[in-house]
Amino acid sequence: MTAERRFDFPAGAALAGIRFRPGVARAFLGVPPAELTDGLAPLEDLWPRRAPELARQLDDAKSIPTAMGILLRSLPRPAVAPNPVQRAIEALAASNGSAGLESAASQANLSLRQFRRRCLEESGLTPKRLSRVLRFRHASRIAQAAGRPNWSDIALEAGYFDQAHLIRDFHEFTGLTPMAVFSNRPDGGRG
Repeated sequence: MTAERRFDFPAGAALAGIRFRPGVARAFLGVPPAELTDGLAPLEDLWPRRAPELARQLDDAKSIPTAMGILLRSLPRPAVAPNPVQRAIEALAASNGSAGLESAASQANLSLRQFRRRCLEESGLTPKRLSRVLRFRHASRIAQAAGRPNWSDIALEAGYFDQAHLIRDFHEFTGLTPMAVFSNRPDGGRG
């Protein structure tokens, strides 16, 4: 997801999920990622024949590790090796979104315009938007590892132009400031 979205779950609910590397979800889900970006799709829409049995198995799971095993075993194995666009997307991910887009397009042997279209088809995001998400995730990992985050230093290390751009991405992707997201307060810094 690239925008804040809140979900209400009952107290004590256990959640398990899978996050795919950028550019590979289509091979597992069989649906163009752009159709799923920032949306919700019932499992029955993605896997009409397998969903009922998978739901039953997940309902019977006694622990999160068991549920994760069930989820992982349920994924189909991709039949083909990554294509040049997927390899270029992987390079963007490896650089935490700081690789040049022209370089990524060149790696995929495409013009920048063609790469933009193909990246959207493969990942559900344009290369620029994907880079922003990857940079944001990198900044979040840095902040998580820091005892007391210095946001100017994190912005620089994560490849942001300045701290204001980092804060803008936190607002857009979480609905909160970086301080509120990484506050040690039990209420997440909102109180």
